[in-house]
Formats: sequence, C-alpha cells, structure tokens
Amino acid sequence: MPLSRNGWLLRFGAIMLGVVCLPFAVQAQGKPLREVIDAEVEAAWKRESVKPSVPATDAEFLRRVSLDLIGVVPTFAETAAFLDSKDSDKRDKLIEKLLTDPRFARHQGDIWDMILFGRNPPGYETQRREGFQTWLKTQFEKNTPYDVWTRELLKAEGTSADSSAMYFAQYRAAPEDAIEAVTQTFLGVQLQCARCHDHPFESWKQLEFYGMAAFLARLDVVTVAQKGNMSVYAIGERNLGDVRFTGPAKESKPGDKGEPVKPKFLLGAELAEPEMPKGYKEDRFAANKMPPKPKFSRKDALAEWITKPDNPFFAKSVANRIWAQYMGRGLVHPVDNMSASNKPSHPELLDTMAKELIAHKFDLKWLMRELVSSRTYQLSGLGTGEPRPTWFQHARSRPLSAEELVESWQVSCGLLENESTGGKKADTDRLRPLGNGYTIQFLGNPLTGTGDFQGGIKEHLYLNNGPLGQAIGVKNGLAEFVGDAKKPVAERVERLFLATLSRRPTPEEVKKFSEFLNSNGSAADAVWVLITCSEYRFNH
Repeated sequence: MPLSRNGWLLRFGAIMLGVVCLPFAVQAQGKPLREVIDAEVEAAWKRESVKPSVPATDAEFLRRVSLDLIGVVPTFAETAAFLDSKDSDKRDKLIEKLLTDPRFARHQGDIWDMILFGRNPPGYETQRREGFQTWLKTQFEKNTPYDVWTRELLKAEGTSADSSAMYFAQYRAAPEDAIEAVTQTFLGVQLQCARCHDHPFESWKQLEFYGMAAFLARLDVVTVAQKGNMSVYAIGERNLGDVRFTGPAKESKPGDKGEPVKPKFLLGAELAEPEMPKGYKEDRFAANKMPPKPKFSRKDALAEWITKPDNPFFAKSVANRIWAQYMGRGLVHPVDNMSASNKPSHPELLDTMAKELIAHKFDLKWLMRELVSSRTYQLSGLGTGEPRPTWFQHARSRPLSAEELVESWQVSCGLLENESTGGKKADTDRLRPLGNGYTIQFLGNPLTGTGDFQGGIKEHLYLNNGPLGQAIGVKNGLAEFVGDAKKPVAERVERLFLATLSRRPTPEEVKKFSEFLNSNGSAADAVWVLITCSEYRFNH
C-alpha cells in the first residue's frame, strides 16, 4: 500500500535524523513506479551521504505542480480552496484535475515545440508554425502514445495542408542536418562530432553517422499546390541516391565525390532493401504535383526502427527527457547525450522507467502522473541552492517561460476570472499573441544553453516599463479589490498574496503591506511589486 502523506512525512523525518528507513526492496516487482522512484533516490542519498530537504508545503506544491502541468499559476479561488482543504488525498486529486485540464495539452505542446525547434530556429518560414504547435497540442489532448506520434513526425506523410506533422521533416531537408536532430531528439545520442571525423571522446565512427544519414538521403521538399497565399508542401522520396563518404574532413580533396554509404541502424545491421532494376532512371519530382511513393521507403524503415519497443535508445531517451522536465536535470545529463562516458546517476531507475513506459504503451501522461506523485518531486525547493540538484535531494528552481508569465499575470490580476464571456469559458488562447510576440523579445530566452538563468537589462526594463498595466488595471480585478478601503486591510493583503504568490503572507508582510495601503499607497503598485518580484518570476 502507498504510504499516506503523514506516513511519508514521518519517513522523511527519519531520514533527516540519519535513520535508515528502507522497508522495501529498491526495485520490488509490481510496485507503482512512484514508489520505485522514491526508493532508488533514497538509496542514492544514503550511498552519497546526501541530506534531503523537507517535504514541500501545500502552497509550494500547488504552485509548482500547476506551473509544471498546465503552465500557469492557480487562481485566488483555487489557491484558497486547496490550502483550506483538509482532504488527505487533495494532492492526488489536484494532479488528476490538472492532467485533465485543457491547458495541460497546450502546455505540453509548448514544451515539445521548444524541444523540436527551439525559440527562434533559423531558416525560411520557421516562425510560421502555428499549425505544428496545434498538431502537438492535439496529440496531448488525445493522449496519443509517444511512439505513434513520433512515427507520424518521422514518416511525414501527406502534405502540409493535411497534417502539420510533416513540418519537422520539411524544415531540415539536408540528410546530415536532419539525422543530427533526429538522433539527439528521439534517441538521446549526439552524433554531430562524428560528421567530420570519428568522435574524439565516444565510440561513434564517422561511417556510423553517414550510415544513419543515408536513411534520409533521398528526401526532397516538393511544392505540390498553392492554398491562398501559402505554398503546400510534401516530402518526396526518390528510389535512388546515397550519401557520399569522403573520409575525415581534413583529408578531403577537391573534386572527391566519395563512396556511397548504405543505410545502417545505429549499433545494428545494415538495412535490407530491394535492388532497383539495372538501368533504372528516375524522373525529377514535378512541381504542383504530389510526388509518387517510392518502391521502398528508407525513411519509413528508420521511423519504424526508432519507435520499436526493443530499440536500445528510444524509450530510455524519452523517459530521461520527461524526468528532466519535472526534476530539473536528467538521470543522464544533458538529456541528449546518452553515451558510454556519460553514465546515468541512477541506472537501475532509468532502466525501470523505460521498461514501465514500454509496458504502458508509451503513455507520457501516465509517466508524468507517476513522477509528480512521487515524494521526490514533492520535496521542498529549500536546500543546497543548486537550481538542478544532482541527487534530487530538493526540488529544482526554474524561471517561468514567457508564455507562462503572460498567462499567469492575466490569472493573478483577475482578467481571466472576471471578463464577460457570455456564459462560456474564457478563451485563454486569445491572450497568446502577447506571449508569442512582444513579450518574447524580452523574456523568451531566460536560460543559457546549459540551463542556467540569465536575467538581463532588457528583462529589467520590460518589467519596469512594459505593458503590465493592461493586466493590473482590469475592471473588477485584483488591484480593484486590494484598493477597496471598505474591506478589512488584512483581507485585502491576504488576497493579494494568494492571487500572486499562491501562498498566504507572513505576519511581517501583512504589517508592511497594510501600512502601505493605509497610507494611501497605490493598490496597483502593490500588485506590480509582487508580479515582478523574483519569487513570482520562478516556480517557487
């Protein structure tokens, strides 16, 4: 039986006092994954002499899990109700509620759009990918298995008008560029250093790189129609064509076309494919016409191999990536560098997660539920000061994305709760252009390439001089309530904190803000102070 909340509080108390408290085997068969997670992590704490943090308070947990699952802070009403609830199962119920919230799918779509393309990818029309973002959102709405929608991405069938899934293949047309993205994203393997020579630090050979690139060597992006003022594309695959291997880049000679390389699965066999008839000649793909299917598709063979349950990389890669999404760093870190020289911190746990994910048919929502339900995830963020703790001894700290900030500001200030919608649910998507446009110029890249937060003068100027007044000044919103002198000042201050920082104020904060409001201080300024402070900028 899973431990009750009181039970695991006692257990963590015992660990904090140095008492060994591991009443079950680390990988006991048949136990929920969340229990395996906790047992494996606790065993590592003991081995490494690491002292874990205390469990998160209800307020800290509420804010963190809301941001992680739906990408927005809870409303004042949601916060007050959760903090006041005496239900012993309220955390589990909250998790289920958030996983079924429509914003869950949109938030996951945002995250995977960044994984697949990044914030500002170079290239033609890369900013015009609303259809692709919608397609990603739909996969999470339907809870489509990860292997299914990955195959759809990699096979890229139909046209850009039929399915935005093919955009991933359309963007990276060169086989060398495409295979770098595919192996890093879906296999967690960095092959790019083997593009010009054998990898200097890993076992990957240059021929292995080109053997994988050969799967994508016959692809062309073909314009098949016009739809309004937009071109409609398809991915055509020829029956002939190979990548050429000329050896290490430093030994290449002008005019050397190199030797053709046949497709070969990474750490596997060469692709068995039928030979074309001797003397076969292939016509070029015609413009404004759908390209014919090839007699044999290397691209499809690669997609099938990548997403097979017995692929040595696929399940581990996504399990590691989802772990990092919620825990701050991968069991293998960085997440896209799974190699012999970069061992996982918890190898048995990673193996178990991959096996369980396969057993649950690549259900990412199931995996996310198990992770956020674990005691490890629900630790406090107080601890060593590491934003991404190596042994997961406390919760990670992260800055909110531009999209999360924009919608959270709207929620905290009361716009989404108070605007007239004719009895219908407020359309939060209509607020998205603010997040995807102006605000992103200042807040769109809060992290360095290694995951560290980097605040800058542009962010500072935006928070001081940007359009936050549009949200703060909303009619019937938070500022109006806080400025209502007819209401008790303590009630106004409590609402201010619950609506913004998802917690009740400390006695000292009540005193300071009460003095400010009683001395005719601006309620809008009080709101602005909290929605631009460091505590609001981060997940807790």
